[in-house]
Amino acid sequence: MEEGNQESMNKGIVWKGTLGISALCAALLFPAARSAQAHPTGGTTVVRERGAAEGGIRSRVAAILGDNGIPAQRISQQASRMMHRWEVESHDTGGTLLFSDSPEYVKETGILYRDTVTGAARVLYYHLNDTATPKKVAVVLETAADLAVVSVTRGAASAPSIDYLRVGKATQIGYFDTHEMSERIHVTKERPRLLVPAMDETILNPGELVYGVYDFDASAPVRVSVIMYGADIDPFAFLRTARVLPRDEVALRGTFQGMSRIVTSQRIYHPGRDGAVYFPIGDNLHDTYLTGVDATDGAPVVNYGNYGVLYQINIPTMGRERTRYFLSPLGGVYAGAMRAWSGRRMRLLEIPANRPYFGDQTVLEPENVARAREEGLLFLTQYTELADLGSYESDRPVQFEYSPPGASNLPVNIILMPEK
Repeated sequence: MEEGNQESMNKGIVWKGTLGISALCAALLFPAARSAQAHPTGGTTVVRERGAAEGGIRSRVAAILGDNGIPAQRISQQASRMMHRWEVESHDTGGTLLFSDSPEYVKETGILYRDTVTGAARVLYYHLNDTATPKKVAVVLETAADLAVVSVTRGAASAPSIDYLRVGKATQIGYFDTHEMSERIHVTKERPRLLVPAMDETILNPGELVYGVYDFDASAPVRVSVIMYGADIDPFAFLRTARVLPRDEVALRGTFQGMSRIVTSQRIYHPGRDGAVYFPIGDNLHDTYLTGVDATDGAPVVNYGNYGVLYQINIPTMGRERTRYFLSPLGGVYAGAMRAWSGRRMRLLEIPANRPYFGDQTVLEPENVARAREEGLLFLTQYTELADLGSYESDRPVQFEYSPPGASNLPVNIILMPEK
């Protein structure tokens, strides 16, 4: 989950250029409040604040498109694909998120992240074996209490691989396809335990990536340590002498409060009345990043991308016409999964469904499209890449569960539109 430098981040750049995969330009155009502009060389999506008024937008856009010799019929077709940003609100809830992604490229054995938690928690680890010999990555639980019962309620980890997008997508498919688990681990002063026993059986060859996400609940304080150790070493013996490895320059690790984010809106979406709308996730403008602390040294940290955060998206809808939902990647190559609940029915959604990844077909904007965007127009183009999240009855509630996948680019847009 490689990020850009700190100075760029402070200037409003929001992207995910992961593990050597360059972010491509966004093909879905932003309104006046957020104008996205692609850098052909750097491959980042730059977001700047703008104060352009939105009044008379259709006439101004028609003039812009007309200046480029586009017939009036084509302008009307373009206008029919106009979208506006839907106002949503969010709040964070749930327990503690432990995020371990620094150092991402691990060059020596040691403790990758460590903190002590009680109650509901989630641990996400994402590390690459950058040594010359096979290694293992495990999550070790210790306690100073007489007994701590750790209940693992949900989680998954893919098999290690040098195909990083495959690892990211497979882990998310496993996590979102998991029904309630009931694994109970008894940790005592004398007996530390692995969060998942299979971790000590999984070999991480040089150059391979491992990515896991697990939800659990601890009845008493437990110290959680993410470690990389030799393939032939006992993890508990290793932990007694291991040292905490320093962060890399990206510093994507830490402890964050509020591991779930509820996203909803006060206004009820009516497909026949409101048309096509969207809202962004992971842009740090409308959807801000969590702040926390690196428990190994007390340094303040930011979760650039909100990795490990479980979004619960509940947009109220109404009307006779069904609502169709899409996810559109804005930052580049993307591969993950989601879960949708409609009544008691659960659907696993692979993103995208019919290919390993998408977001790689976007192109630089034509001049007239860029000018229209500068005027505050947001519309779907032939270059916009969409993952279909399904069609649902508008008079029944639907909830989506989403989490930013490792090895993919951000931000993304969630789009609602009339089915027809």
